Amino acid sequence: MTATDPRDRGAAAHALDLTELAQQLRVDAVRVADLAGSGHPTSSMSAADLVAVLLAHHLRYDFNRPDHPGNDRLIFSKGHASPLLYAMYRAVGAVGEEELRSYREHGSRLEGHPTPRLPWVDVATGSLGQGLPVAVGMALAAQRLEKVPYRVWVLSGDSEMTEGSVWEAVEYAGAEHLDALTLIVDVNRLGQRGPTRHQHDLDAYARRLRAFDWHTVEVDGHDVTAVDHAFEEARATGGRPTAILAATRKGRGVAAVEDREGMHGKPLEDAGSAIAELGGRRSLRVETAAPPAVPATAPTAPREPELPRYEVGDKVATRDAYGKALAALGAVRHDMVVLDGEVSDSTRTQFFAEEHPDRFFECYIAEQQLAAAAVGLQARGFLPYASSFAAFLTRAHDFIRMAAIGRASLCLVGSHAGVAIGKDGPSQMGLEDLAMFRSVHGSTVLQPCDANQTARLVAAMADLDGIRYLRTMRGGTPVLYGPDEQFPIGGSKVLRHSRADRVTLVGAGVTVHECLKAADRLGEAGIPVRVVDLYSVKPADAAALHAAASDTGCLVTVEDHRPEGGVGDAVAEVFSDGRPMPRLVRLGVRHMPASATPEEQLREAGIDADAVAAAVELLVETAVVR
Repeated sequence: MTATDPRDRGAAAHALDLTELAQQLRVDAVRVADLAGSGHPTSSMSAADLVAVLLAHHLRYDFNRPDHPGNDRLIFSKGHASPLLYAMYRAVGAVGEEELRSYREHGSRLEGHPTPRLPWVDVATGSLGQGLPVAVGMALAAQRLEKVPYRVWVLSGDSEMTEGSVWEAVEYAGAEHLDALTLIVDVNRLGQRGPTRHQHDLDAYARRLRAFDWHTVEVDGHDVTAVDHAFEEARATGGRPTAILAATRKGRGVAAVEDREGMHGKPLEDAGSAIAELGGRRSLRVETAAPPAVPATAPTAPREPELPRYEVGDKVATRDAYGKALAALGAVRHDMVVLDGEVSDSTRTQFFAEEHPDRFFECYIAEQQLAAAAVGLQARGFLPYASSFAAFLTRAHDFIRMAAIGRASLCLVGSHAGVAIGKDGPSQMGLEDLAMFRSVHGSTVLQPCDANQTARLVAAMADLDGIRYLRTMRGGTPVLYGPDEQFPIGGSKVLRHSRADRVTLVGAGVTVHECLKAADRLGEAGIPVRVVDLYSVKPADAAALHAAASDTGCLVTVEDHRPEGGVGDAVAEVFSDGRPMPRLVRLGVRHMPASATPEEQLREAGIDADAVAAAVELLVETAVVR
């Protein structure tokens, strides 16, 4: 069967064809879960009619050109319904029978939850509550940047509608009038362990969505004609996003599992009988509508940015250098966008916003939406820099984790790092951020100590892949490096060095300056030490650290961060390659800070120059005794 526009045929025949397609999708979902011995067929079966109508009559997509700029975007936020997604790909001919049967097998592209290993998947899903927030980023790209009339469709489960991130997205989309966005909620009443909060009360969902200025349509999700009309209404609605609230039954079409508890995430016990009850296997083929033609734009190679330049000895906050560098980079990178969480006057992204307001997105106090919008924007080919306080980015960790799974490419920047922020107290101090970002697969983690270094690293981040994180400081620090100094990713800078060095001090950020002060005092006391600025925390400069260990035999790491997962651990991991481990002392923030001046904070944490010098003196004294 090739599905055609309902206006060209009788309603009864139209309904029959779509129902047949939906049954094919259900059968294929049952089949692949049975072959894999795992999966979520019942969650797929509830939404089959919705997907059949969308696929046959409303999705404008060229599956031979997944990068077509006019393609609609489809996000399966309920990623566990992957059997339905892959059955859909079979129906359009994108996936053949042999590959379909490889579902969940080792090496298969058809993973348990979809990822961009498949060219038609924009973002990884599976952690519920993320599809709609990411779709907001895509809709922003469509309406504010690309000016291309594609639609963004999101298939959501009803269980995930309790996630706070969903309501961050709902409010944002309503406030921004994202009428290119359509949310399809498969209200199948049952979650993993039993009924959902609102079960089949569609009005409960509608009232909440309308309160955020959404247009809502309530529909029987198994009435394909009604679903078709609902999609038409969504496409015709301007000025507001639309939510289609579809009442469905989990396991639809198979009496043994339909609307029954305890069937979630399990293959059907008798797949053969279920397939027969659904009418048997089918091989219907769908031709989706073509996307609108979009004028081609020739890519332009970005020029070198005129980065801000600072004089050695000046005292400048790295957050100021970050903001100025962003603005300079934005002048030559027209694919660059910046997002902030209502702290742009503190993170200094306000400098970018003032010069490039059309590419600045205020996400307000909603860090999950901040990260998700960045993921959606990068999926549309933009280069996002998203900023907030380092402490608050921890709220977005799951989105960052999923972004890495989805092979996303984005830059994240956390300001107000460490106890050095001073009197605001521990709730505002980023003390866990390095550990969080270092644990993300394929991430790059940078911690500059001065303004010129910051500017260079901000520019370097643009040319990297994966998740990049840069940590900035609130207070001013002396400029150590000239404006033309280079800082390769994975490198470090040796700031003090002699053949007589007894110990190596390894710092990053504010502690580099404390290490330098300690080195000067120790030198006056006849104890020469090496000082390494480990600005690239991940990847760390293994060669420099191995050389320092070989030359001095002892390393002292100093960090304005918890000792777990930060600079000290990064240095220790360098020696996990089997080479001899040097004596390693790690100074970090081990207590619970309170309000105090920056100087008092560093002293109490035991990471100021006095504490560093005392640690070295103790090490040297111990070595002499031995």
